[in-house]
Amino acid sequence: MTIYLQDIPLPQARERFEAALKEAGKIGVLGSEEIPLDEHALGRVLSTPIWASISSPHYHASAMDGYAIYSSTTSLAGPTHPIELLIGTQAAYVDTGDPLPSWCDAVIPIENIEHVSEAIATHDQLQKMMRIRIRAAVTPWSHVRTMGEDIVATQLVLPAGHSLRPVDLGAIAASGHASIRVARKPSIAILPTGSELVPVGQPVQAGDIIEYNSIVLASQVIGWGAEATRYPMTGDDFDLICQRVADAAREHDLILLNAGSSAGSEDFSSRVVERLGELLVHGVAVRPGHPVILGMIGKKLNRIPIIGVPGYPVSAILTGEIFVEPLISKWLGKSPQVPITMKATLTRKVTSPAGDDDYMRLAVGRVGDKVLAAPLSRGAGVITSMVRADGITILPRGVQGLPAGSEVEVNLYRHPSDINNTIFAIGSHDITIDILAQLLAEKDRRLISANVGSMGGLIALSRGECHLAGSHLLDPETGEYNLKYVQEIIPNLPVKIITLVGRQQGLLVAKGNPKQIISLQDLARNDVAYINRQNGAGTRVLLDYQLRRLGISSDEIRGYSNEEYTHLSVAAAVASERADCGLGIEAAAQALGLDFVPMYQERYDLIIPQSYYESRLLNPLLDLLMDQGFKNTVSGLPGYNVDQMGQVIL
Repeated sequence: MTIYLQDIPLPQARERFEAALKEAGKIGVLGSEEIPLDEHALGRVLSTPIWASISSPHYHASAMDGYAIYSSTTSLAGPTHPIELLIGTQAAYVDTGDPLPSWCDAVIPIENIEHVSEAIATHDQLQKMMRIRIRAAVTPWSHVRTMGEDIVATQLVLPAGHSLRPVDLGAIAASGHASIRVARKPSIAILPTGSELVPVGQPVQAGDIIEYNSIVLASQVIGWGAEATRYPMTGDDFDLICQRVADAAREHDLILLNAGSSAGSEDFSSRVVERLGELLVHGVAVRPGHPVILGMIGKKLNRIPIIGVPGYPVSAILTGEIFVEPLISKWLGKSPQVPITMKATLTRKVTSPAGDDDYMRLAVGRVGDKVLAAPLSRGAGVITSMVRADGITILPRGVQGLPAGSEVEVNLYRHPSDINNTIFAIGSHDITIDILAQLLAEKDRRLISANVGSMGGLIALSRGECHLAGSHLLDPETGEYNLKYVQEIIPNLPVKIITLVGRQQGLLVAKGNPKQIISLQDLARNDVAYINRQNGAGTRVLLDYQLRRLGISSDEIRGYSNEEYTHLSVAAAVASERADCGLGIEAAAQALGLDFVPMYQERYDLIIPQSYYESRLLNPLLDLLMDQGFKNTVSGLPGYNVDQMGQVIL
């Protein structure tokens, strides 16, 4: 049955795929091979159990340097009643690991004996009889590693399906094996397709897409224990794609055909599968990644599974996690990976498509006694959302969203200890926050920042959702920054206001300033398109204040309602000609090769609750504010000054 872009529930898609795999005889371990027992066996999966060939140790071994004795000869020894044993007949010196003489059943550590000697005369020479003196009785088999203490011959050492760790290799060697049988690594072919693709490192033009999905997919496959073959990029040539898929099927166990699989004119993936075999599924009710293709190619007796992987990078990554990893695990004879989970509280409301399982990326941190989860970008093309993600939560079909404060279960990508060393910063965007994050990474701290604007940061503080907020909110009446807003929004929260930087705000314009935009009055011109910051951002507050002073209505500004959340996003909008100008910082203009029209000096502060200011978690961050190297780095950025960095304003 052909299903074309008809999303079906994930369990149903898996069931249909597994039935086809079972019919083709590709549901269990694909095969095994014998390999030498050495460091290259690390990570391989045992295809047969390891039974001990010999015991370990395979003899009674001394566990200490000392004297081997027969324990019953020491029964009368005591602190006030020492006894002496004759070396050679009643005691024998042994080093650690030496076999015990057959007449011995214990070892006395060398530090627990006294050496004595006695001179005796024979008819032809004078001899010395060497003895040891002891002052405590010894129990049988003390300080002895008895035969089989670690491993007894014939016992099970490791079961089939076990992924080998360094310690396992030692245990196998100790049990008498020099080689092992392991599951054959599945071979996975990865075929990137699309005429718009260009190789990594090549110059790009509008419409070009750097092909890196195959790198990510191959890395996933290798990490899961399989072998990956990356094929050359294939353009939108249906016959050539068919030929390469057919060639790959002859030498591999699974094909990952990476391309767009929507109903567009250049979509060849489903047609390729239909020509070469059977299309089982085209569309699964998951987001991101719903246009997944599942199929089988080849003849009935030798059918090879193929997965059409969506082109968007996040969709491709999640397709690997959802479909490829479980399949590789089955072929290796081990259980699929089970993530570490953690309960966390959502920091904001989220919506979800009612008919899909929604895989939502999250940044996770512990703030006070709460573990908080901040939703990241939902775009299927935003690979940095996966880079920043500490984990994902799955909103099941039928759930159309969750309110802020809801508890979710997070499948972690990081160890929980990383979460406990995470500093949550919410508020205004500034480039120096990224520099702090890099330097803190060297001090066993992670700095996670969410750019929601200065006002949003203060509101997050009021809800106990972050450790600090970055803010540059101007009070038009006093010309002071942040104080008024802190007193209004978090009046009952003891905080420190610490200056991070002084910086210059101005208009970001195209290189050469072709429209000669030199003041805010120019924003009201009909030929000027503006890109704004979001409501609540300090830059937006500054703009609105200055517009009121000039008597300019926001209705007069074309693009006033078009918003971005960071200075760099504003710069990108101007650089891409989506807008002619936007208010932002000079460093953002320089980063994207724009010109800058300087206008206002402002102060950017960190608002830190007193309880966190004094915490071990934030100590490295506060130390950096006094570090001359950090100050030198920031002062080298255009439009920044560090004269007040680290000063406590309140």
